[in-house]
Amino acid sequence: MMDSPPTKEHKSPERESPLPPVSERLAYLRPSRELLDFYRQKVAQFDGEHDDLLQMLEKYRSTAEEQHKLQWEVRQREEEIAELQNALSDMQVYLFQEREQALRLYAENDRLKIRELEDRKKIQHLLALVGPDPGEITYFHREPPHTVTIPQKKVQLRSREESKVVKPRPVSVKGSKKSSKDGEDATSSEQYKRDTQTLLLQVEALQAQLEEQTRLAKEQVEALLEDRRIHQEERQVQHQRDQDAITALTDKLQRTQSLLYESTRDFLQLKFESRAHEKSWMLEKDRLLRELDSCQERLREERSSPDQPPPACADALFIMQPKHESSQTHREETRALQEELKQAHKLADMYREQCVNLETDLSQIREEGDVGREIFKERSDKMAKRLQLMTQRYEALEKRRAMEVEGFKTDIKHLRQKVKDVEKYLFKVSHFSHLCLL
Repeated sequence: MMDSPPTKEHKSPERESPLPPVSERLAYLRPSRELLDFYRQKVAQFDGEHDDLLQMLEKYRSTAEEQHKLQWEVRQREEEIAELQNALSDMQVYLFQEREQALRLYAENDRLKIRELEDRKKIQHLLALVGPDPGEITYFHREPPHTVTIPQKKVQLRSREESKVVKPRPVSVKGSKKSSKDGEDATSSEQYKRDTQTLLLQVEALQAQLEEQTRLAKEQVEALLEDRRIHQEERQVQHQRDQDAITALTDKLQRTQSLLYESTRDFLQLKFESRAHEKSWMLEKDRLLRELDSCQERLREERSSPDQPPPACADALFIMQPKHESSQTHREETRALQEELKQAHKLADMYREQCVNLETDLSQIREEGDVGREIFKERSDKMAKRLQLMTQRYEALEKRRAMEVEGFKTDIKHLRQKVKDVEKYLFKVSHFSHLCLL
């Protein structure tokens, strides 16, 4: 009868004390030592798994950082390669422009050489007509071109004829007419020969220019086709890489969503089970409290029973002994129920703490899922913009190539037309010279 107040005094500071750790809670439990050892091993195993998971998470984080660094370096290398390819394309364009300028200079040089030959022929013709002056003879160390050959006999004959013409002698009118006509025919034939030779040189120069222009245009077309092939292959590789990245990110997002769904389902299941356990514990607590109240009521009745008049001596001893035994058993049951109630409260607090931890983990998982979705959306937008930019560049390059090919075709057409005109003119000149010779 004197044991109940200390239990009350012991119970009140327990309620005011903070939540004890798990080891202390397990120390208060009344099951067997094997069960306690089993739970201690479980807790140690869970702590080890927690440490392993943290180490694995750190390893994954370092791997992800390394992968991100490698991706950034690869992206930088790709940008450098693209810049170098653009620079190479610009250098090819500049090279073709310089070659075109060189061809124009060669054409101008050929034209000047032909003009120089014409001027030399005119000078030689004038010298042949006028005759050499002994005081004005100039000697050249360098030989004239091999294409221009003027025999000295004609010059001597011409000089003799001119000297004969200078000498006054009587000639007939008929002979003078005939000699003038022969001189005009010879002059016209020589003029036609010089024109024919000049035109032949012009045709050869134009043919050489046409061949150079054709070869240059062919090389430009081949370079453009090669550049187009390289860009097309790079675009296909980049497109395949983007498709692989999109597929990998989609699979990762799907796995993340499935993991989020499973974790949410497990959390809800655990929450439902914890609520069911809490409900069963509350029912058990109510039942235990009712039993405790009934036991306390019986105790009060037993305490109030000694005020009644005692019966006969033998009967009283016989009756008081079972009452004392029953009160002792009730007291032990009450203590056991109080201990079970304390254990139930402690287990409820422990499960409540686990529920709070699980809710925290679920919120973290949801935040990670939201962050993953945002990152995937940003990367998808960046990839779409990059693909659009590459498409625009490819279209501009195709348009530029088409315009250059059209320009090359137009230049070749003009050159062919010019060659045809020169051939027609040459044919007319040769035909006219042939008629004149006849």
